[in-house]
Amino acid sequence: MSINQTVELVRLWGEYEKKHPGATIEGFCRSQLKTAVKKEKSAVAQRQLQPDLNGALIKLISRIGKFHTIYTNKALEGTGLDQIEEFGMMVIIFNQQHPIKSEVIFGNMLDLSSGTNMLARLKKRGLISEYADREDKRVKRLQLTAKGEKALKHAKQQILKVVFMLTQDLTDDDKHLCIQLLQPVDTRFSAVIQKQKGKSFKEIYLENTQS
Repeated sequence: MSINQTVELVRLWGEYEKKHPGATIEGFCRSQLKTAVKKEKSAVAQRQLQPDLNGALIKLISRIGKFHTIYTNKALEGTGLDQIEEFGMMVIIFNQQHPIKSEVIFGNMLDLSSGTNMLARLKKRGLISEYADREDKRVKRLQLTAKGEKALKHAKQQILKVVFMLTQDLTDDDKHLCIQLLQPVDTRFSAVIQKQKGKSFKEIYLENTQS
């Protein structure tokens, strides 16, 4: 950073601090990011459909999610796993140590039918096995086989390459800030999404927007 840039940064901080008593560095940085985004906006044709601020944010997150899915499914070729959802299921089984089927399925935000079918395919390929719970024989618990653990380890290395590729242009501070800003969204909806699956969107919207 040059001397002129440093002077400009100090000036901007001084102006921000005057307007916001008790200002923090984090708040100042967020303010500068907002200003930069506004300056980058360009005029668009009036007849074009353009998202509002909320829509633009969700659209960006969604597109990044699609990049992740597309590249991950390619990276998984040859690992024994066919798609990112299978990897997510295997991770839950590994981390939770003998979970029941519903925990694995709903933990990956899948519906019961498609989740059950996916688990059946993993079992057929010899990657997982199931056994009856000791206290309730009606309940089936899941575990990885030796083949499954090997496949999971291989798949993890491939997925680490994908996420590095997607985030390489961000600094660690950028990544921490993104996580900090988006974590509340994940926390809010993780707690309610399963309970709301049988409800209409009108009911869901009211429940999630009323303070």
